[in-house]
Amino acid sequence: MAVPLVAAAPADDAAETITAYDSHGRAHTLDAREVPQRPVYVVDIDVSKALAAGLGVLRAEFAKHGVAAPRPQAQQAAGGWWSTRVTSVELADDEEPWVKGDAEVYTLVTGFGLDGKARVDTVDMPYLNSDGVVYYPNQILVNWSNYKYNLADAVMMEDDGDTNYQALAQALTTALLTITDQGAYIPLVNAILAAIPTSWWTDDPDYVDSWYTLARSDSGRRNGAAGNGWMTVEPYFVEQF
Repeated sequence: MAVPLVAAAPADDAAETITAYDSHGRAHTLDAREVPQRPVYVVDIDVSKALAAGLGVLRAEFAKHGVAAPRPQAQQAAGGWWSTRVTSVELADDEEPWVKGDAEVYTLVTGFGLDGKARVDTVDMPYLNSDGVVYYPNQILVNWSNYKYNLADAVMMEDDGDTNYQALAQALTTALLTITDQGAYIPLVNAILAAIPTSWWTDDPDYVDSWYTLARSDSGRRNGAAGNGWMTVEPYFVEQF
């Protein structure tokens, strides 16, 4: 059995090669897209823990700036609330090269809150580890009790562990707070994508795909706008105890 090489995870997902070292310190150039035949130890941060902490920062910042305000108790629907549930999902490319290991995917769900302001809800999708695999999570994606209109958007992202979530939250809230309710639904996907600094597309949050105008009544397969993923959804009523 070949002695494993050692490599550091690259900062750029677009890198075509990575450098690994053997036990004698000799450098070996590896294809960043093709899994090598020889075993490789990769040194990287724990991205799953970084993502969990980062999503906490996003939620706190969104709430602070009023783009993720909780629904008033008096507005709660009797007996529960309607949601959109993801029953299956698959990605063609999770934007994660082999050297980075499993993907760390999350989704930003956006729409207009009951106060008429644009809002964002974060949904962690830790099971979406690999592309080309169909997952069956039965996960709630949209809580319709948070939204004024019967439409919402979803932007799916993949994190590599270097994201400045404080800066991401500020960029998103700055963009969304400029959008006002005009009495009709306005898609917010483009505003979110435009708010992400251009330099971040090299690594930090990778854009995976987006879904425009999800409705509460939607049922069945919905293809992503970028053609990189699909999911099947269904209306689901969450009953109170």
